[in-house]
Amino acid sequence: MKKALILLLLLLAGGAIWLALQDSPMKTVEGLALQHADKLPLAFFGERLFDEHCASCHDNPQMHAPTREALSGFSLDSVMVALTFGKMQPMAANLSKIERGLISIYLTGSDTGQYEWLEQSACNAPASESAFTFSGDWGLGPANRRFASPAHTNIDRDNVGDLELAWALAFPKVTDMRSQPAIVGDTLYFGDKTGRLYAIDRKLGCVRAHTKVASGIRSAITLAEDGAGKPMLVFADSMAFIYAADPASLEIKWKADARLFETSTITGSVSYHDGRLFVPVSSYEVAAAGNPQHVCCKSHGGIIALDAGDGDRLWEWHATEDATEQGVDRDDKPLYGPSGVSVWSTPTIDAARNRLYAGTGENLSHPATDTSDAVVALDLDSGELIWTFQATADDVWNAACLNDGANCPENAGGDFDIGASVIHANLEDGTELLLVGQKSGDAMALDMTGKLLWKQRVSNAAIGPDLHQTTTNGGIHWGMALSGEKLLVPAADPERPRPEYIPRPGIHALDVRNGEPIWFQGVERGCYLAEEDKPLVGLQNMRSGKSRPLEEQYQCSFFYGLSAAATATEELVFSGGLNGMLRAYDISNGDVLWQAATAQPFATLNGVEGHGGSIDVDGQVLAGDWLYVQSGYSMFGQLPGNVLLAYRLAR
Repeated sequence: MKKALILLLLLLAGGAIWLALQDSPMKTVEGLALQHADKLPLAFFGERLFDEHCASCHDNPQMHAPTREALSGFSLDSVMVALTFGKMQPMAANLSKIERGLISIYLTGSDTGQYEWLEQSACNAPASESAFTFSGDWGLGPANRRFASPAHTNIDRDNVGDLELAWALAFPKVTDMRSQPAIVGDTLYFGDKTGRLYAIDRKLGCVRAHTKVASGIRSAITLAEDGAGKPMLVFADSMAFIYAADPASLEIKWKADARLFETSTITGSVSYHDGRLFVPVSSYEVAAAGNPQHVCCKSHGGIIALDAGDGDRLWEWHATEDATEQGVDRDDKPLYGPSGVSVWSTPTIDAARNRLYAGTGENLSHPATDTSDAVVALDLDSGELIWTFQATADDVWNAACLNDGANCPENAGGDFDIGASVIHANLEDGTELLLVGQKSGDAMALDMTGKLLWKQRVSNAAIGPDLHQTTTNGGIHWGMALSGEKLLVPAADPERPRPEYIPRPGIHALDVRNGEPIWFQGVERGCYLAEEDKPLVGLQNMRSGKSRPLEEQYQCSFFYGLSAAATATEELVFSGGLNGMLRAYDISNGDVLWQAATAQPFATLNGVEGHGGSIDVDGQVLAGDWLYVQSGYSMFGQLPGNVLLAYRLAR
């Protein structure tokens, strides 16, 4: 009798899910079916499907995929979208829509009751009429210098020690906080991994408006103008769609498809200039190639220009030619190339020369191209390639190299992307430079024709044998900062048991004219980690029993280097660590003037359970007396979290 009842429930629920999944996963019927599906005995079947089709990557520490524990913090919608349309679609291609629904239910449960706080946290008063922009894009300006002037912040070396936590907000079904906020007047805009866009009163922490799009928002929020000169917000989701929203109501004005391939995604942020939007396109095929069944590799990165008024595509630049069959891999599957060369970061705008500059990533398969691990200069009007500077040649790598899989290329490289946005520097004497940071651990300066002027190694990421196995988390990651003639360079460098490799995580100050070191302030773990645990990468070992409980990992993180973008003022540089430590350094000598631990529980304004974690990707945003930071990042075995933290100068 019990078996018959379970079978009946399964058939009924399965039928509902099947009907719901015939169209977009965001339809109301599907949303209703999946929202309440946790009340039905379906998670059991979802677990079996996950074990069969997903566990080989997500339970494998070497694959750098989120563990099932980390995935449990995702929203149901976000997992469903990833399996159906997003980065996991190639791996889930052989699963039926019902099977994808069952896996989503098993991992995430229901969203019921998770967002009641939004109504309770609504602001009672309208926003101020101030239109002053404190932070309107990723780089805090089109040159991507990540510099906050005295007009934007009152925080200096004399008062930074007075910063104290004013409020914290936590967001349900979120494990990664990576959408850098934009701040206009008293309103802070940012998105979360469930696809929700928020307008928050930056001083009170109440919610002015909110909306939801199809998939997770990972880009910064960019302030732009529509065709009539009215302000609008622009952002990208993980499916490579671009949205324009009204700043007051958050109503979506238009939506544009920025994909070059089915595997395209957007990891950087959108740049705006003169009525046009410039979109960096990357690809999650670098991860999909880790699946031995995946046919590697056909996608590549690029830049797309859109009309800001309506989202129409104006031009597109492709980082390589289209891939063609090159032979077979070790499993006798077809092998395609050239591929890869993702544009991971936000483009830099040079209005005077009518040019755009962007860094690129490695090739995923042979043949290698001269556009990989490079800086490219494009014409803003046409997308025509003007010049290329290649920092590292023949870097061909994908995730299969982490476990010597069939898709790992012969003579694999080191995965030495230029992931940090290129900085356009204008010095007082009129000298102009392009400043470049690479995962190899090299900081560089180019002249405006792409000629190398100097190179300074700040990390040992590119030292030692078997680079393709061991260096993917080292070097310079998401962003350097420029203050005057000082270049501030964060380095991630995890501990690795590799000959000749000596990690140097910390922040460097370099003379922008010649690359000479001015000072270095290293970071340390600051807690006890058993020697046998040091080679183990945090959360990814939990299922195998090789690691400590999550509560203990928060007390002592494996990763502690600096991966997130830095933010500078005239006197300070702010940098967040992978162990959740947020620090302010004296820009003159590197002294630590203030710090705060964010990898801990927080009492939140909105009553949602909150916990910080690793600070990665996005940098800190400054506005008057206030400092804002997001904490939590679950990728690569790092510490998940779900909080937006607001610090202010004590009164």
